[in-house]
Amino acid sequence: MSSEKVIDLLRKAYGDEMETVMNYQTNAIVLDGVRAEEIKESLKTDIQEELAHAEQLGNRLKQLDARPPSSAEFVSRQDSLQPPEDSTDVLSVIRGVLDAEEDAIDTYRALIDAAEAADDPVTEDLAVTILAEEEAHRTEFRGFEKEYQQD
Repeated sequence: MSSEKVIDLLRKAYGDEMETVMNYQTNAIVLDGVRAEEIKESLKTDIQEELAHAEQLGNRLKQLDARPPSSAEFVSRQDSLQPPEDSTDVLSVIRGVLDAEEDAIDTYRALIDAAEAADDPVTEDLAVTILAEEEAHRTEFRGFEKEYQQD
């Protein structure tokens, strides 16, 4: 049986993925300008991956006789990913995405460690798979950040 730490981290990761979906969607809608189009398209693509992560995490929680958190239990954490006042401030959105990805990477690394300690290879494997995808997102947005800083 998995430890409470594993369950807690799965629930945190699930909530974070759902918050990321909301923030990516909102930013993809509110950003303006020709230069924003590539970022908006990337966010729209990433929304589907983040939703898939949430579904996988929720299913794993169910398999462990736990439940994913609902909206009544939701606590927002992604302050830096809130839509900017200036809808052309693409760099602030890029930096918000990087913050969210760093937090996700930290959570999945902690989940890998907790799952290993709990002798839960299924959760460990899931966390490793999602971690790789989050690291790929981070790499993509680091590239965007470099481009925007050069302008």
